[in-house]
Amino acid sequence: MMDWEDLRHLLALSRLGTLSGAARALGVEHATVSRRVAHLEQEIGAKLVDRRGRRIQLTAEGERVAAIAERMSADAMTIERGGIGADQRHVGEVRISAPPAYAGVVLAAPLVRLRQRHPGIRVTVIGETRYASLGRREADIAVRLSRPESGDLTVRKIGELGFHAYAAPCYAETTDERDWTFVGYDEAMASSPQEERLAEIAAGRPIAIRASTLEFQLTAVKAGGGVALLPDFIAAGQGLTQLPVEGAAITRDLWLAVHTDIKDVPLVRAVTDALCGR
Repeated sequence: MMDWEDLRHLLALSRLGTLSGAARALGVEHATVSRRVAHLEQEIGAKLVDRRGRRIQLTAEGERVAAIAERMSADAMTIERGGIGADQRHVGEVRISAPPAYAGVVLAAPLVRLRQRHPGIRVTVIGETRYASLGRREADIAVRLSRPESGDLTVRKIGELGFHAYAAPCYAETTDERDWTFVGYDEAMASSPQEERLAEIAAGRPIAIRASTLEFQLTAVKAGGGVALLPDFIAAGQGLTQLPVEGAAITRDLWLAVHTDIKDVPLVRAVTDALCGR
């Protein structure tokens, strides 16, 4: 019989486009992905991927097989969600996908309190900027800064995050506003509302330090590296000066999404309630 693991590796390659990306998603070495796909090609007797160039392209047959594997994966997730729904206890694992800085600063305390009330619940927090798929059960619950629009999801607004311009006190006191330099995200977040607002504030002045994480930006600002547009939750208690820059402040809605099939399961409901501050 055909090995589902081979199909699963082809599916990851189809979704992510590179051996390294598929390997990271599956938690294996990239050589394992290559070996699994090669074994699947041998079993089927057809070429499934074009290995020329850095980004792997699926052949027409590869696309057909990957589409079948996608449907198989969706069916398996439906069965798995049904299994979760059948258990009416506060026992089991729940995976939460959330922005990494928010997860690190805000989510730990309510999840610890949840575990104190329900010690049978195990929580895995996936701090990531990409959008984990709830449909493929990469996560059970997602906390997002933009409202998810696709999939059979139940979505609700759970709060707002404020952003302001911050600098170290020494930087704010000794650097003329005309000479400010800025700290921001790298190009992967260039289209985010906060990064677009930072570019407006900079108005041609240099964004001299860029980083993919808020934690690095915070550290750079505390060291006197410039001005950053930071969420208030991460700047709080850090000894920074909030700068009265006209038009700098923005607010972003915070959304919680859960697959509709499992939203009323006691295990999942307990976690979503904890994330909503209940």
